[in-house]
Amino acid sequence: MLLPPWLESLLSTSFFTVCRTHGDAARNECNMYCLDCEGGAFCFYCRSSRHKDHQVIQIRRSSYHDVVRVAEIQKVLDISGVQTYVINSARVLFLKERPQPKYGKGVAHSCVICGRSLLDPFRFCSLGCKLVGVKRNGEASFTIEAKNEALMERREGISRGEEELREGSQQQQDIYPPTPPPPPSSARRRKGIPHRAPFGS
Repeated sequence: MLLPPWLESLLSTSFFTVCRTHGDAARNECNMYCLDCEGGAFCFYCRSSRHKDHQVIQIRRSSYHDVVRVAEIQKVLDISGVQTYVINSARVLFLKERPQPKYGKGVAHSCVICGRSLLDPFRFCSLGCKLVGVKRNGEASFTIEAKNEALMERREGISRGEEELREGSQQQQDIYPPTPPPPPSSARRRKGIPHRAPFGS
């Protein structure tokens, strides 16, 4: 079971605290995380001074819960199976499990770890729940290489199926020759728009 070394540290980090170094600055909230350093949350100014050429993701807030943009996290992590949401015109996913006091009636989809109701047929409500699922039974994976291998196998299966279909249709063409196109119509077509003759007086 392959887990990125920074994932558990990311999920245990507290974000949106005031930066100790840049507490008086305007953008002083710690909402950045460096995948190379794994040293906790930091602010916009710390990024430019200490993490200039590093892989950094920005954490955002939605209803007091930490979220990350899909466009950022999917470059470094296989997020398949995790429910995504569109918030402020950006597709995001939640970092941690969100408690749900009551289960709604007639819920079609729910998280296999915490039971939270989901909008779509996904398995997990957050990265945290997927981590629990991967550790528990190893069915899912976070590595992009494993995802790419699964995609390649699926594509190979599809291409094999397409080749078989092509061979079958070729054999059918050999048995049944194609029908010739219909002969051109001999009826004369009227040219232009017909006009009424002027009324004589």
